[in-house]
Amino acid sequence: MTKHDFDHDPDIYAAFDTDLPGGTTRTGSLIRALRKYLPAVTIFVAGLLLWELAVNVFSIESFLLPKPSVILSTLRDEFAVIWSAGLNTFKEALGGFAIGSVAGVGMALATSRWLAVREGLMPFAIAANSTPIIALAPIMNIWFGITDPVAKMAVVAVIVFFPVMINTVRGLTDVDPSELELMRSYAASAGQMARRVRLPNALPYLFSALKVGSALSVIAAIVAEYFGGPRDALGVYISQQAALFHLAEAWAAIVVGTVLGVAFYTAILVAERLVMPWHVSLRSEN
Repeated sequence: MTKHDFDHDPDIYAAFDTDLPGGTTRTGSLIRALRKYLPAVTIFVAGLLLWELAVNVFSIESFLLPKPSVILSTLRDEFAVIWSAGLNTFKEALGGFAIGSVAGVGMALATSRWLAVREGLMPFAIAANSTPIIALAPIMNIWFGITDPVAKMAVVAVIVFFPVMINTVRGLTDVDPSELELMRSYAASAGQMARRVRLPNALPYLFSALKVGSALSVIAAIVAEYFGGPRDALGVYISQQAALFHLAEAWAAIVVGTVLGVAFYTAILVAERLVMPWHVSLRSEN
């Protein structure tokens, strides 16, 4: 390969040098990002266009399926009301997510430390995880009050708790025996092995559960509000507007809920990259 080949092939520069003149590496990163996200964006835009076209071609009534353009127009007009309701719902989701995550990690630490606790508790945790947790919403409303955000946080916490607990337990216990043996050869205590081996090994499992829980928390908070809650909340707003056949308003609220869920998931994704940049799954993307 000659110098002429290097001068005319930016990808070769990007493979061997990360600090290139003229921003060649940044251009290569931009191209890779486009290749990664452009198909999804294209499908999303095409889906909206087909939706708009189908409503016009088949003359679907707006009270059955409003056009995306009508939904966006309604979102613009009612943004203050819908966004305020979305923030209240997000606070419930965030509070329940925090409670469920902390409780799940704490229980995972206990069950991974004592075998008797793990063998006694894990079957019940798995069985409880398969139950329709959302059915607890009416009970939580009675316990805490139908307009109390704690009732919705409790539902979210229960839904988030089990994935976090089960995944964290797996990460804490599914450790390479050779790593533990090496730590024992250095006379490491149980606490040192937990800090240096078990916890780093559990982080990928934990963040996988947190990413799932971030999406579930917003969904659970909205659905829990269907069983009653303050008027300034997404679930109540959607159910009321749908009952009045104001589907454009209901869809606009769904859009806000989706944006909040994606933003929450993205925040967990960023935290994952900051906490564990050393993990092979993240290094392979750079």
